[in-house]
Amino acid sequence: AFINSKNWTVGQKWSTFMNTSALAETLDFAGAAMGEVFVRHTQVRYTNGGLQLSIENPESLGGDNSEDSVPDFVARYNFKGDWGNVSVAGLARSLSTAGGESESAFGYSIAGRLSTVGKDDFRFQYSGGEVGRYVGVVSALDLVGEEVEETDAYLVSYRHFWTEDTRSTLTYGHAEADISGMESAQWSVNVIKNLTKQLSVGVEVGNISRDDLDIDSDYAQVSLKYVL
Repeated sequence: AFINSKNWTVGQKWSTFMNTSALAETLDFAGAAMGEVFVRHTQVRYTNGGLQLSIENPESLGGDNSEDSVPDFVARYNFKGDWGNVSVAGLARSLSTAGGESESAFGYSIAGRLSTVGKDDFRFQYSGGEVGRYVGVVSALDLVGEEVEETDAYLVSYRHFWTEDTRSTLTYGHAEADISGMESAQWSVNVIKNLTKQLSVGVEVGNISRDDLDIDSDYAQVSLKYVL
């Protein structure tokens, strides 16, 4: 739950560090989580035009999050027009190590959705630095022992409309962490058709891999989605 009042947003919401319009249209709600920024938590956000500033719930994944008392800070600026949108964001945190020390961590991202031909669009995001848990499905830890982990992660997708009510998205995401050696990737391709304005059906195939866990898994998925 969250409350919007004029320039302020308070409550549980997608992180300001995350550009939701850059998420690929996949059958899974979490999308290509292996390479994308995907986190929702409590925050206080101020918005003025394209500028967004927020303090957000802290957590030291891999450290001692019971000692986290300094909120994460996010600054983001959004550029948008008929061509689509692009956002740039910076992240600053104070992480609590298992030994009770405090370590600073900084990260950045660029993400967006660009219109191409007809109704088609290209979506992308790249995040780097000490972003840790902000990259989805534990692609990286915040801390390994007493050291802050660095991560490189990206996601690209292209959505093509075959007809007014039928479309496909081709997606690839990748994330790699330096200390723990976590490396993950995911690709997928789907076909989604709107049966009515609210009801759609989709079929998707893809692959998920995690080198550090020796996982290499093909998958197939079918879904029905109803949007109110």
